[in-house]
Amino acid sequence: MKRIRTAVVGCGAISDIYLKNLKNSFSVIELAGCCDLDIARRDAAAEKYEIKAMTMEEILADKSIELVVNLTNPKAHFAVIKQLLEGGKNVYTEKVLSIELAEAEELVRIANERHLYLGAAPDTFLGCAIQTARLAVERGMIGQVTSCVAQNGRDYNMMGQLVPFIPQRGGGIGFDVGIYYITALISILGPVKEVNGFLKYPQEKRVYDQPASPRFGQEYTVESETILAGTLRFANGAIGSVQFNSECIFPEQPVVMLCGTEGVLYLADPNNFGGTVYYRAKGSDERVALPPAFGYDENSRGLGVAEMAWAMLNERTPRANKEMAYHALEILHGIAISSASGQNYQLKSDFQKTPPLRSGYFPKYLAKDNLSVDPEAALI
Repeated sequence: MKRIRTAVVGCGAISDIYLKNLKNSFSVIELAGCCDLDIARRDAAAEKYEIKAMTMEEILADKSIELVVNLTNPKAHFAVIKQLLEGGKNVYTEKVLSIELAEAEELVRIANERHLYLGAAPDTFLGCAIQTARLAVERGMIGQVTSCVAQNGRDYNMMGQLVPFIPQRGGGIGFDVGIYYITALISILGPVKEVNGFLKYPQEKRVYDQPASPRFGQEYTVESETILAGTLRFANGAIGSVQFNSECIFPEQPVVMLCGTEGVLYLADPNNFGGTVYYRAKGSDERVALPPAFGYDENSRGLGVAEMAWAMLNERTPRANKEMAYHALEILHGIAISSASGQNYQLKSDFQKTPPLRSGYFPKYLAKDNLSVDPEAALI
């Protein structure tokens, strides 16, 4: 079987689960090397996973490397992805495609012009929970979906002390966390036509007061949104409500609910691959846990990478594709534009829903050599 030689750029906190899964869980991937500006961090990751420590120049020059996974800080996404695409590499990036919508549009254009694959997280919508919910909707369990709700609250004052990019533009709860919820909704319900909403930008100075923070005692400015709320009108007629609040408390309480003419679905946290989906039928007060119909219920970061690798081999559209990622990003920007203008925002982008995964496939129970079967051939 042909495998896709893959390199990773960015060896920060999220990289460990990516490297672990790409190395051990997806046989379609041949993990070749990793790169980071922090040489010590790069070398440690390369040694741990027995891959080559590389520079960006070496990755670009290595013609055997077909796919590069970008795990850098969101502020660096545009420059890193553009350099890789212009260097002829297919790219899969951690969310979001880019902080600015115009930059994301340029990346999509470059990928199209050069006939390269460009995919983006979140790929949690390929996990067990959201795929189970999609199956229930498409089999008509809740009838016609008429509305949906998605919300989450966190304490970013504490988290921002430990994760430096959170207070910066693009690191706020809408773009950093809300993107999981938006992606989950559109993966089930399809594209959005119109949005409106409100954002709160404190633009206030704070002091790192957590002793565990490496910047303890220093002053910083909150540049990102702390509350993002909006209403979505889907192309299929459903109306959605979203709210993400970082001026809240821990533990967070994620809520995702799909309301239909014949019932209601209660989804698990879209930031995870697994979790229980509950169903309540029309006329019943009882919530029933739906049996998991898919695999990937554990932390499967990198699933989108492997799925894209299979798409490359079979010359088809990957499920975590650039069009869907761009549309999700435009929804968030549309809410921000609506907040500033006081008017509804009409979405300019669109995307085609890709086929769901096939139910009944549980890779963790298979032998290692069979952990990755082409989703196009075996999972539909």
